[in-house]
Amino acid sequence: MIGTIIMFADWTIGPDAEPGASGPVYELECTTCSDTSGPHEGKAGPENWALRHTARSHTHAGFRAIVTSFVRVTPAPGNPLRKEGS
Repeated sequence: MIGTIIMFADWTIGPDAEPGASGPVYELECTTCSDTSGPHEGKAGPENWALRHTARSHTHAGFRAIVTSFVRVTPAPGNPLRKEGS
């Protein structure tokens, strides 16, 4: 396969704004038993789960917040791989 090598091209990195890209994903994990809320696209689901979890087991009141966000690397202005109008 023959390709082009671009040694000194600028790139940017930032939130993934491609069509269909996921926004941040939120999850809470109990620091006592490691049970989790499971991933959700909003904070309300994990927070409600944590409140119910603590109501069932009063000593389970500490949680680890896990937030996964998605980023994309794209060609910067002046990079020959950048598409016109980007």
